[in-house]
Amino acid sequence: MATLCKHALLYFLLLFVGLGISTRVDAQEKMTKNSILIICSYNPAAHQTSVFISDFLDEYETLGGRTSIEIENMNCKSFMESFRWKDEMHAILTKYKGANAPKMIVLLGQEAWASYLSQDSVIVSSPAICSLASRNAVILPNDTIDLRTWMPESVDLFDNNLGMQRVRSGFVYEYDVPSNIRMIKYFYPETKHIAFLTDNTYGGVSMQALVRKEMKGFPELDLILLDGREHTIYTLTEEFSKLPEHTAILVGTWRVDRNEGYFMRNATYSMMEASPRVPAFSLSTIGLGYWAIGGVTPAYRDLGRDIAREAYYLEKHPDADSKISVIGSETLIDSKRAKAVGLNIDKLPFEAKIINTDRSFYEQYFYQIWMGIVILGILVLGLVISLFFYIRARRLSLELLRSEHDLREAKDRAEESSRLKTAFLANMSHEIRTPLNAIVGFSDVLVASNTDRDEVEQQGYAELIKLNSDLLLRLINDILDISRLESGRVVLSLQQCDVVQLCRQAVTSIEFTRKTSNQLVFVSACEAYEMRADTQRFQQVLINLLTNAVKFTVDGTITLEFKAEPEQNRVLISVTDTGCGIPVEKQKRVFERFEKLDEYAQGTGLGLSICKLTVEKWGGEIWIDQEYTDGARFVFTHPLDL
Repeated sequence: MATLCKHALLYFLLLFVGLGISTRVDAQEKMTKNSILIICSYNPAAHQTSVFISDFLDEYETLGGRTSIEIENMNCKSFMESFRWKDEMHAILTKYKGANAPKMIVLLGQEAWASYLSQDSVIVSSPAICSLASRNAVILPNDTIDLRTWMPESVDLFDNNLGMQRVRSGFVYEYDVPSNIRMIKYFYPETKHIAFLTDNTYGGVSMQALVRKEMKGFPELDLILLDGREHTIYTLTEEFSKLPEHTAILVGTWRVDRNEGYFMRNATYSMMEASPRVPAFSLSTIGLGYWAIGGVTPAYRDLGRDIAREAYYLEKHPDADSKISVIGSETLIDSKRAKAVGLNIDKLPFEAKIINTDRSFYEQYFYQIWMGIVILGILVLGLVISLFFYIRARRLSLELLRSEHDLREAKDRAEESSRLKTAFLANMSHEIRTPLNAIVGFSDVLVASNTDRDEVEQQGYAELIKLNSDLLLRLINDILDISRLESGRVVLSLQQCDVVQLCRQAVTSIEFTRKTSNQLVFVSACEAYEMRADTQRFQQVLINLLTNAVKFTVDGTITLEFKAEPEQNRVLISVTDTGCGIPVEKQKRVFERFEKLDEYAQGTGLGLSICKLTVEKWGGEIWIDQEYTDGARFVFTHPLDL
């Protein structure tokens, strides 16, 4: 009761001050010509209106504006008196027409905005600026309409340039009904009914008209209108308690009921208590913080300074184009209400601003935490000082241990280097001596040959000499190749080529130079494939792999397969044989230098190492297919974008 008396006293005080201002303005015998006329929907002493006017005057004066300001008050209340708004606006505009026409008109509030748009003709040609209004409006009816049951159509000020014809500039709010419905259906997919609450004001009626219009896009939902024009706070509370199952409440406005009594938060609390199990959402921030779970609402803000800047700009640029700015919406979620009804808002499919969050542990115990930090800091400082000398002594010991460890590592590296050097020399001595012995031996035989040896036998000796000469030359070339590859001195010579043709040439080369009983097969899904590659290095890898397969296959099949994989930006080539295969435990070692699985087999053990270094040089990969068990299969790739 004390709270109600306090609110009533404050209201009458504001009303008295507002009437005083209005009387002072109306009593002026001579109004300043070419002034800025502010037409207020509500009493200028009302909080929102007084803040707007104060901000407007401060900003306009700061910008350098010197035009006098006139204020007219329509003192609008419930929608039931809307018949007189249109006439009152007409009277105000008539009062300021002709010689008294203002430089511009500022329409403050929904009612002044609608009354101005509802005029049948342009009385004053001064540019108008709108504020504290929404883009959806209803044109005020004539006095033959029953306002309690009237269901007007929602009009968008941008349709048919309605706003642009009457208003030059300003800011309007936008109410996003579809987004609110989608939010309700996201949290409560079983919703079948939307109960929309509005009061007995112009804002409530225009918002209801917009909701009825937008709900046509959701035919699966039933719209229940809780209209303040037909109900009092008491009958509405009863209606809330009768809402059917699977209903969600969408709160529009609530200020005035059927009896034109003013009710603020205490009324919505009564509605909330009458329907505690029915989820509520807000279209206009009404109910947020204690009743509504969330809502997509206009991003409300004080517009006094913005309107002052627009007025000053129009004053300096009277021929500027019309521009009405739409203030968009923001999605708000009440954290406490969502948790209270068991909703998970951690991972929402839409961006939302979380409000009414629980205070964090840090916020609750701010002073205690900082006191603990100070005490802990003192203790840590003491610990640091006490450990300083200990750490200093330990540092020398650690440096000695580290030096000893480095010396041991250097010794191990030197020994390993010596071992590798010895192994390299031994391998090279063996590999070079074998073909040299054959070359020298058969050369001696040819030199010492008598006439008893036929030409065929001598030709055989010559071929053996050539074979071992080629082997020696290949060994030296391999050593040079692997040295240049490991030192990074190899530069790829890229050119556009047909890699399918290169594969065919490699197979033909092996068939011609290697007289073998194996069957060589080339498989490719395409007849030709153009790409950039180093043809010499590409064929070197192919021939090395094919030669390796021929060496370990007897009377078998060796298959070279080419496959293009443009989706992975590469081509894939595999060499498959039906030979002896490679044991799994030795497969990781075959790409190492001088690694030979069969010490008696011909070769240096460098071919696969050269293949690996070459493939990695052009950015590819090479590996052994472990799933193939009928021999050995080597696979390598080549990128397409070199």
